[in-house]
Amino acid sequence: MKALLLVSYDGTDFSGWQRQPGVRTVQQVMEEAAERAFARHIALTASGRTDAGVHALGQVVEGEFPDTIPPEKLRECFNVQLPSDVKVIRSCSAPDGFDVTRDAKRKTYCYNAYYAESELPLFSRYAARLKWRPDTEKMRLAAQLLVGEHDFAAFRAAGYTSKTSVRTLFAVTIVEKPIPGGTLFSVRVTGNGFLYNMVRILAGELFAIGCGKPEGITRAFKTGERSALSVTMPAQGLVLESADYGIAELLP
Repeated sequence: MKALLLVSYDGTDFSGWQRQPGVRTVQQVMEEAAERAFARHIALTASGRTDAGVHALGQVVEGEFPDTIPPEKLRECFNVQLPSDVKVIRSCSAPDGFDVTRDAKRKTYCYNAYYAESELPLFSRYAARLKWRPDTEKMRLAAQLLVGEHDFAAFRAAGYTSKTSVRTLFAVTIVEKPIPGGTLFSVRVTGNGFLYNMVRILAGELFAIGCGKPEGITRAFKTGERSALSVTMPAQGLVLESADYGIAELLP
């Protein structure tokens, strides 16, 4: 029986999703939990491979499970075996022919950063700290340049290749929220797919523009040069919020 899991994790102490020798990863921890729960190895595949330190609110994972277990009970089977920094939120059966890596209609990521006069320990695992307070109106104006279908070749890590670097962003929104001692800024991005480090580079450029840097997005689209853009933001501020397959049970 193919079933789907909606998974949430704190990525701080994981070396990303994908299993790697000698390090702790989300896939490794979940497959080991499955082996304890079902007394056999179950290979798990995720909607996307998050990097070390990146979090997930709504990662979608698929696997082949014993037919004797109702799909909605898989959540309980996993959670008694999983550590506190990764849990299954919901589970359900997969539609016929479903492919978790291919069938997402859209994904949403959120990048969080804060500005404060001193470091805020409560946010250190889940948000980057900004050196300057950004102007969110400047960020919003620049964000509109990103919406639509574009070649995002400049918005990927050096050395990364893919069949195509063309992606469509449906929305890029900026939210500013007061927090004790400072302000939290969130860049939320929804698109049909993302390149390696794309959201962290995109967020870095928007924050830089908000802090006074001349806009480099237009040149980046024209030339494909990574140098047109600002820094790649640290991993801890990034959250995979959702992968939308048109299945209600898989939305956080």
